[in-house]
Amino acid sequence: MSFIKEILSKPLFKATSLNAISILIKIFVGFITSKFIAVFVGPSGMALVGNLRNFLTTTEAFATLGFENGVVKYVAEHKSDDNELKKTLSTIFITVLFTCLLISLGLFLFSEYLNNSIFGNNYQYSFVFKSLAVALPFYIGNIFLIATINGFGAYKKVIYVNIIGSLIGLIASVLLIWKLNTEGALLSIILTPSVLFLVSFFSINKEIKILKAIDLKFYNLSFLKNLSSYSLMALVSAVFGPMVFLAIRKYIIADLGIEQAGFWEAMSRMSSYYFMFITSIISIYFLPKLATAKTNQETKTLFWNYYKGILPVFIIGMIVIYFLRDFIIHLLFTKEFLPVSKLFFWQLIGDTFKAASFILGYQFYAKKLTKAFIISELFSLFVLYFSSIYLVSQFSIEGVVMAHAFTYSIYFITLSIYFRKNLFA
Repeated sequence: MSFIKEILSKPLFKATSLNAISILIKIFVGFITSKFIAVFVGPSGMALVGNLRNFLTTTEAFATLGFENGVVKYVAEHKSDDNELKKTLSTIFITVLFTCLLISLGLFLFSEYLNNSIFGNNYQYSFVFKSLAVALPFYIGNIFLIATINGFGAYKKVIYVNIIGSLIGLIASVLLIWKLNTEGALLSIILTPSVLFLVSFFSINKEIKILKAIDLKFYNLSFLKNLSSYSLMALVSAVFGPMVFLAIRKYIIADLGIEQAGFWEAMSRMSSYYFMFITSIISIYFLPKLATAKTNQETKTLFWNYYKGILPVFIIGMIVIYFLRDFIIHLLFTKEFLPVSKLFFWQLIGDTFKAASFILGYQFYAKKLTKAFIISELFSLFVLYFSSIYLVSQFSIEGVVMAHAFTYSIYFITLSIYFRKNLFA
């Protein structure tokens, strides 16, 4: 367990405190907003919120072109070279802005069609997509600015922006849900990151005068080729993943009803909270080391440090959550959500396999194994979709969490075979 002490003593970990302050605040905000959605909106509204979140993930991926990780990398590389930095920022910003404006136009013009596709003909929330059309440039601008701040290594500023964003999100969500119910819950997802653009803008101006750094004369089309692998991996995950989840949720709504879809969304939200700890500790500690590991033995040591140190703690947490499931439901939601209790067992089994797979999956990013990543990602989504449809038809709403467990067990086995030399060398 000595490597855990190393994690805690890392300068990067101490500087950012991403595993402490920011994540705990995000979880707290998530708990409060979940409670408000449960009280004022109910399971049906929870399902609609899930649909919009999935759609927004896809929209964000197209609007940013998956450049976010590339922005961090190339800003970090060129922050001391003024001309290269301006070329990086100008090329990415102008490309993303043009793409974003095209998507905004499409959102506005096809708002009615999108309402019927995402929410169904029984709901009239086309104004949500019109609002998103107006807010999207600021929403994406915020992502671009935070990635740029990250590239400069200003980790504390990233924390402050995240904390401020979480608190703004909490206030905005609570007020909008309280006053507008479902409409407010949907609008809060869109508006909060857009407002945060101003915070990010003032934060980055202390590092670089961003408006002076972006100029059409620095635009370099050939530079975009450098971002292709980052773009491709990010787009595959962010586009096909949400599409599959949307399709599954629409099937559940049509076959079992919108309340059952809301129960699944509630279970998914809880899962996302505790997974923040896993994803952050891998990205902060393990990913940089995997990227620099030069031998199979070095990689093997990292993998088994994770399996011996992090995964057992996670499994213990899963067991505790299972036995406290009814208390957690009462705490986060309302009595109306008690049927979620029967989803915990298979969800937690699936999450355990998912956690076991994460460290292997990050090897794709560490070594830029783009082709292997795309094949494995599409394969897992294929298994998830068809197993969900079949198992839901056989076991009702429990089938979707059974499919989750089945998919990640297959995914873990597949990655274990693919990376067998790194695991057992």
